[in-house]
Parts: sequence; C-alpha cells; structure tokens
Amino acid sequence: MVKMKTVLVIVNCVFLAIGNCGGPLMIRLYFHNGGERIWFSSFLQTVGFPLILFPLLFSFLRRRRLEEQEKTSFFLMKPRLFIASVVVGLLMGFDNYLYSYGLAYLPVSTASLIISAQLGFTALFAFFMVKQKFTPFTINAIVLLTVGAVVLALNSESDKLANETHKEYVVGFLMVVGAALLYAFILPLVELTYKKSRQRITYTLVLEFQMVLCFVATCFCLVGMLAAGDFKVIAREARGFKLGESLYYVVIVFTAVIWQAFFVGAIGLIFCASSLVSGIMISALLPVTVILAVICFREKFQAGKGVALALSLWGSVSYFYGQIKSEKTKGQETQASQLSQLPVTDYVA
Repeated sequence: MVKMKTVLVIVNCVFLAIGNCGGPLMIRLYFHNGGERIWFSSFLQTVGFPLILFPLLFSFLRRRRLEEQEKTSFFLMKPRLFIASVVVGLLMGFDNYLYSYGLAYLPVSTASLIISAQLGFTALFAFFMVKQKFTPFTINAIVLLTVGAVVLALNSESDKLANETHKEYVVGFLMVVGAALLYAFILPLVELTYKKSRQRITYTLVLEFQMVLCFVATCFCLVGMLAAGDFKVIAREARGFKLGESLYYVVIVFTAVIWQAFFVGAIGLIFCASSLVSGIMISALLPVTVILAVICFREKFQAGKGVALALSLWGSVSYFYGQIKSEKTKGQETQASQLSQLPVTDYVA
C-alpha cells in the first residue's frame, strides 16, 4: 500500500512538472506568434479532459474483472462530490481566464515568479480550511517565496513586452496575482472536498473529480468564447499565425494535452499528500519555467528576477529538507511506539 502510494506521488509529480513547465510556455507561444483570443486560450487549459476517460476505462474493466457483482458502475462519484466538483470547476474556469489574460501581457518568466506567491496564500487557506500544520521549515519556505514575488513586483516595471502600454502591463500583473490568489484557494478547497465527501476517496474517484471539474471549466470558457465571438475568427487567426497554419493547430493540441497533465498532477498530489504539498511543488517548479522562458523567448532577466529566482530556490530547498527531516522523525517515533507496545514477560531461569 505504501509502495503504491509512493508510485502515485511520483507519477503525479511527473505530470505536474510537465504541465507546470510546459503549459505557460505553450500559452505564451500562442500569444507570441499572433494569437489574440484570451477566452480561447483559457478554454485550451481544460479542454483535454476526455483524455482522462482512458485511465477511467482501464479502472472500470479492472473492477469488473475483480468484483463478483453483476453490475459494475463506470462512475463512482456520488451527488455530494459531483456538486462540489461543479463548483470547483466554475472557479477553475474563471481562474484560467485570469491567468490567460495576464499571460497575454506579461513575459512567462514574470508571470511564473508572480505565481510563486500563491504558496503563501495556499498555506494560509490550508491552515484555516483543512487545519494544515506548519513546521519552521514550511514557514521559512512560505516567507522566502512570498518575498521573492514582492521583489519581482517592485523591480519588473521595465519588463514590458514590445508595443505594450503601462496600463496593459499593470492590468496583466494584477490578473496574474488574482489567478494566484484564486488557485491558492482552490487547492485546499479540493482537499476539504475530499474530507467532506462521505465516501472513500480512491485515485479513480480523483480522476472522475478531475474530469467533471475540467468539463465544467471548459463549458464556462466556452460561454466566454461564444460571447467574445472567438469561433468566428479562429480560422482567420490560424492563417495569420507566424509559425504557419498547420503548426497553429499543433500548438493548440499540445497546449490542451500539457495543461491536462498539470491539472491531473495537481489534483492527484492533493489526494496523495495535501494541498500545501501540491502548492509547494508548483512553486518549486517555477524556476525551471523561468529559465525555459528566458531560453525559448529570449526574455529579459534583470536583477529583480535573479533575486526572486534565488529566493524561490532557497524556499523550495528549505521545504523539502524540512519534509525529509519530518518524515525521518515520524518514522523514529512510530518505531518507538511499536516497541513500547510489545508484551513484556518475566522469565525465570
């Protein structure tokens, strides 16, 4: 059981790493080469949800083979959890819009370092919503990552994209901050939903929750696309895409797949560990995104970004060191407790 949980943690970390590093780069690639539709880019972040049907089908076939019942349900989700997933999906759809709006006017490196501040909000919400315990190392990581975001905010005014006004930059900055704040609320909300679901949470159920969540978020963005008239201009936008029309659709498909990996990894890690661990993993991977953005898009890397990146790395190392030390202490305490419970017998030779 412990080994299986470790495997799930590793798998979800891999998914999270792919999505967290690749997702923002794909969205920036879309805007960088002539894409302009914010609702459409928001839509792409969750439209890959049908991919989850494949592992769900595998799980269903496995359950049907192992269970002796004549009827095996394809979906395990009960109404209480379904309603919660719909609510979270609506919040996620709005969060995707805020993030896409911000990324349309900010470099990926800047947006990623702003997002690192969500860790502080995640920890705060997790403390009140799911009674997440803090350790000195966790607090240290939160402070460092938050200070890094503040340093970035104070030093990135000269980081505007070409032909961008000061107003657009400020609005984009505030949108990304809003996205970070809202997603920081969503992570512990998902963990609280698991705890209040009144049914045993399995990884299959987590995938079902993720699929419903992404379906609702996609519908939310679909309404925005219809209102903004995105469907009328997608074909024209594809023809004018700087990389070519065929590569336009390749970028769209890969964006959907990569973002789906992110959401599966983030939600799955909450199931395997906690919302705070998921938030810290997202923040820990952001320096990689920053470096990739500087390499791929030749974004500026001023002193402010350097300081923010250093603080982000320091905070992440601090957290993981604390986790290793905590697990080691917990293991020693468990072993001592088991030894103390062994029966004591008197032996007389």
